[in-house]
Amino acid sequence: MVMNLLNVKQHNARALLIHHRWKIDCIYDHLDRKGRDRMFREAGIVLQENINGKALPSRVVNCMVCFDEFSVGAVSIMECGHYFCNDCWTEHFKASVDSGKKQIRCMGVKCPVVCDEAVVQQLLAGKYPDAARRFDRFLLESYLENNESVKWCPSVPHCGRAIRVGAGERYTEVECPCGLGFCFACAAAAHSPCPCTMWDMWEVKCNGESETVNWILANTKSCPKCFKPIVKDGGCNLVTCKCGQHLCWKCGGATGFAHNWDSIDGHSCNRFVGEEKKKVDNAKRNLHRYTHYYDRFKIHGDSHKLEHDMLGPAIDERVKVLEALRDQSLIQDASWLTEAHRGLLQSRQVLSRSYVFAYYMFGDDDKVRTWPANRHSLPIAQGLFENYQEELESNVERLSKVLATEYGPVPDEDDVRRDKQNAMNLTKIVQTRCGEIYKCIQDELLPLLLDPMIIAAYRPRGPDKAKEFTA
Repeated sequence: MVMNLLNVKQHNARALLIHHRWKIDCIYDHLDRKGRDRMFREAGIVLQENINGKALPSRVVNCMVCFDEFSVGAVSIMECGHYFCNDCWTEHFKASVDSGKKQIRCMGVKCPVVCDEAVVQQLLAGKYPDAARRFDRFLLESYLENNESVKWCPSVPHCGRAIRVGAGERYTEVECPCGLGFCFACAAAAHSPCPCTMWDMWEVKCNGESETVNWILANTKSCPKCFKPIVKDGGCNLVTCKCGQHLCWKCGGATGFAHNWDSIDGHSCNRFVGEEKKKVDNAKRNLHRYTHYYDRFKIHGDSHKLEHDMLGPAIDERVKVLEALRDQSLIQDASWLTEAHRGLLQSRQVLSRSYVFAYYMFGDDDKVRTWPANRHSLPIAQGLFENYQEELESNVERLSKVLATEYGPVPDEDDVRRDKQNAMNLTKIVQTRCGEIYKCIQDELLPLLLDPMIIAAYRPRGPDKAKEFTA
């Protein structure tokens, strides 16, 4: 499109697109406002019209890199008018590819012109075919890595696919044909209704040692001699470290060994030290709060795995049984089982991730701050969110129970009808509650934050499934 619009070669069209991050609308806008020549200059593109008709100085020319003489057939000229021997061009192209450059500039001093891709490929293929293939790969990657609408699938091992979304759809969740669902904005596993910033902090927190440190601070004392943490599992308040140091368990101070059950000779710690007490109390409170949210996050995550790995095959078998009896009974369709199971899995994930959002939104993390003027609105919005969360939790468990019901070899039609009605009703309810949680987060809670955050829109059927591209 750009080549036809501006009457330029492929490498110049690509350079222009990379400069504008592959946004055709931006090119149209700049062309209209600034004109063709200025737009090219800003993108570092220099065109010299009719260069192909421009003759070299003579039949034998001098290469200004190696200073040897060559026939015209052994020399290549770029659009800027600079010409060098093919051997020097080839080595220049090879060095540029080895350094990972996707756009190879002319060898002329301070010349910004992008070399013709056809010339680069032709010269490299003759002497360095591996480099030619790598350069061809770089051209593809230039489209992927400089384009806000395209990203590699983050699968491990890599499936080799890239995903493209429509304009303005950066904050969305997609599913690659390889089966991996991920957040397009941050390339992490799908995590809505939790914003990318909060999810990233949660990943670091769960995979790091921050909570281990909190537990050590809340439940141990440090030896005043070797500074190793000590756990007390009974006995009086005199504790002896493995290094031989005696200490008071109540305050952690070093003491002698002489003691009885209720006192230590020469030691008194009955006076309150505010800062130390506050430090320990905060550590215990933070640990208790983290445990509350993490337990629920993990419980629903584990339930999702069980319902996917174990309940899924059971649902498939049940569908086969009902389909086999279609002609022998009034049971016309078994797709409701599959739809209800899909709704259960999606709702279970929303429920699990909602606890991550709640942990940061209603906590005191410095990276998630609310506007001072909005703090009075936070408790009201929190109550609304937690009501939706509670209702979703209750109905997800009810739906899970309905889908776990097993049938005999010949299911009773009344039981099937009852389960179908219950499953369809509960599926609609949990999807409605999920939508309300998303709406509450996007409209009521995120606007209260000092630093704006966005979440992907709710999709009842899960992330949008990408389709294989066909030319």
